[in-house]
Amino acid sequence: MHVTVLGAGTMGHGIAQVSAMAGHDVFLRDIDESVLSEARNAVERNLQGGVDREKLTEAEMDAALSRLTTTTDLREAAGEADLIVEAVPERLDLKQQVFADAEAVAPEDAILATNTSSLSVTEIASELSSPHRAIGLHFFNPVHIMALVEVVLAEQTDDATEAAAVEFVEAIEKTPIVVTDSPGFASSRLGVTIGVEAMRMYEEGVASAADIDEAMTLGYNHPMGPLELTDLVGLDVRLDILEYLREELGERFRPPQVLKRKVRAGHLGRKSGQGFYEWDEGENVGEVER
Repeated sequence: MHVTVLGAGTMGHGIAQVSAMAGHDVFLRDIDESVLSEARNAVERNLQGGVDREKLTEAEMDAALSRLTTTTDLREAAGEADLIVEAVPERLDLKQQVFADAEAVAPEDAILATNTSSLSVTEIASELSSPHRAIGLHFFNPVHIMALVEVVLAEQTDDATEAAAVEFVEAIEKTPIVVTDSPGFASSRLGVTIGVEAMRMYEEGVASAADIDEAMTLGYNHPMGPLELTDLVGLDVRLDILEYLREELGERFRPPQVLKRKVRAGHLGRKSGQGFYEWDEGENVGEVER
């Protein structure tokens, strides 16, 4: 299968990596050459880590890298695509434009998937000439580790597109869950609910960020606490999701002031070096002093 990923950020290069590892020919497209260069480096680091941990062989790593092509040319990336996955920032207008641009150069039977974590897939697809081939494929970060993919059905999605999307997810050794297109789907709605309450507890001085996170990792067996996960996802991303869910579902999703303050200060989590924790070369090095 020819898989095209549009947007080479954290999610984009992760989707490209797992697709290449599954044997697909992958084109990763971005408008910025430097972003593409860093994306390929990140994929190489992830794969080398798998070799070091004896999860895959050198030959498997080399084969996956040989199947990954980076480009700034949309037609080169999508002109022969079977599946196109957009992984651009969470802005409705941007995602609609990316979908429309991809549809203009892609084969008529190509599936158009969005990796949105909360926006309406139905609305993203509404500008397409053939919206029946649109669907949501919501991956989780880090893509190469997390097993779940939400397959989100837009109002326009037809049965053939749903079946092909589920088959693709299973073929890359992920577990699909099929959900209807509703605000926050299943995972984001549940995840941000825990995250927003953790932020309110932090804001009220109930406990430190580290202790709140430990309550969930040790008390509920979560692999990562909600505040550290917010840093990993990006505080700006979480804020955008909460503002959207507040508009759609009401005040229970009102963003806490601490989140707004940190975003205004440019403290966006791991990608900026500081959020609820300090980060050094992608590693959590300790909680930020209040």
